Amino acid sequence: MAKSAGLIGRKIGMTQIFSDDGTVNPVTVIEAGPCSVLMVKTIEGNGYNAIQLGFGSRKDKHTTKAQAGHFAKAGVPAARVVKEFRMDKTPTFEVGSSISTNDLFKEGQRVDVTGTSKGCGFAGVMKRHNFAGFISSHGTHEFFRHGGSIGCSLTPGRVAKGKKMPGHMGNARTTIQNLSITKIDAERNLIYVRGGVPGPNGGVVYIADAVKLS
Repeated sequence: MAKSAGLIGRKIGMTQIFSDDGTVNPVTVIEAGPCSVLMVKTIEGNGYNAIQLGFGSRKDKHTTKAQAGHFAKAGVPAARVVKEFRMDKTPTFEVGSSISTNDLFKEGQRVDVTGTSKGCGFAGVMKRHNFAGFISSHGTHEFFRHGGSIGCSLTPGRVAKGKKMPGHMGNARTTIQNLSITKIDAERNLIYVRGGVPGPNGGVVYIADAVKLS
């Protein structure tokens, strides 16, 4: 599928939508846009096609001089979040214009939603990686929730990279693919997508066309 511009949004929370036949659809409500166009990049000028968007508002005291100049050049107020979306075709948007939900998406469309997952702090292997744990009978002592051996003996004599071990859980960039847009409320810039979306309520998310249509 051709890659087009996406939108920056804010996760509102989850609710339910009932279809005509009474089926309950769990949906996540996302406030998507309006986003200001800060920069348009083309293959001729930049080597690739992309569009840079801004979302939300930011106080002047939290804006650096370089950022303030960038926003002033585009003729838009200082944005809280800035994100670039690559595109296959040459962008047709103008710098300083505004993009809303109806400009990019429609009901029934498949999208990918990216956000930062909730942080869970330090977690052991059972919570972090769904390990089963050790047997809890027949003389087992102080080894109920351990991860087991991590070594490789003499060769290669080190712990392999990517080994599942205790550590920081969550607070990572996460993408949920192929979510279906159930409903669009253009007046309030709300998109209802079926299923869950990464991050807490109020967290920033990025919505773009699905790259793997199932």
